[in-house]
Amino acid sequence: MNISATARRSHGKARRAGDSSAVEAGGRAGFVARGVIYVLVGVLALRIAFGESGSGEKQADRGGALAEIAQKPFGSVLLWVLGVALAGMALWRLSEAAFGAAGPDGRKATKRLASAGRAVFYTFVSYSVLMFAAGDRGSGSGSGDSQSKDVTAQVLGMSGGRWLVGAAGAVIAGAGLWIAGRAALRKFHKHLRMGEMSPAERRAVDITGVFGGISRGLVFAVAGGFAVAAAVKARSGEAKGMDDTLRSFATTPAGPWLLALIAVGLMAFGLFSWANARRRKI
Repeated sequence: MNISATARRSHGKARRAGDSSAVEAGGRAGFVARGVIYVLVGVLALRIAFGESGSGEKQADRGGALAEIAQKPFGSVLLWVLGVALAGMALWRLSEAAFGAAGPDGRKATKRLASAGRAVFYTFVSYSVLMFAAGDRGSGSGSGDSQSKDVTAQVLGMSGGRWLVGAAGAVIAGAGLWIAGRAALRKFHKHLRMGEMSPAERRAVDITGVFGGISRGLVFAVAGGFAVAAAVKARSGEAKGMDDTLRSFATTPAGPWLLALIAVGLMAFGLFSWANARRRKI
């Protein structure tokens, strides 16, 4: 009996820790940091679309965004802030995995598993940003395209590697379509305190959430498609990171205008992330 009561008290304390203001602040700071990165990636992609001088040497991905920040006054300080904020996002997602997310279905096993996956992802991103801030310029700033090709080549060299690469590409493509579909259907409404918004703010959230979410989803879907192509052709060079994926939009019949549209969409997703920092149910 005493053991059971002690266990319940311990769980209650852990649950309150998961609901603490520090965890909430970490989650909101993480949304701000994510927004900064997506806005910068969008700006870099927009420069590439319009052929700005020197843009060919820029990487329109997270590494390129970090390099861009590092060049600014107080850039090193901002990198540390971003890294810590992303660690806060990882901590919040971990608390969701352990205790459940906000909302009536937040304690479902699938929701917790998804939160655990996001916690791992943001832990990795936070680590790469902090290492970059500490002076390891090879961490977080390397070409995502080269890394994608290297990893794909290693997996293709394994027994059954083509199937593994193809399956991973299909999952990424499916996730991209899922992200775009949920954005189009405004599924993000249930995660936000929409009732506290003014009509103008609600319209802005809908525009950035739909446009930004669809653009982000399309980038993931196309990147997944390239991975599937790499598996089918057994050529690692077919795989592309975010930078090459974005540049591929400029090779369509729509030319650089499609890339520009996607770039603005990624910037919109950054703005939507900032709206989440304020209005997200945490």
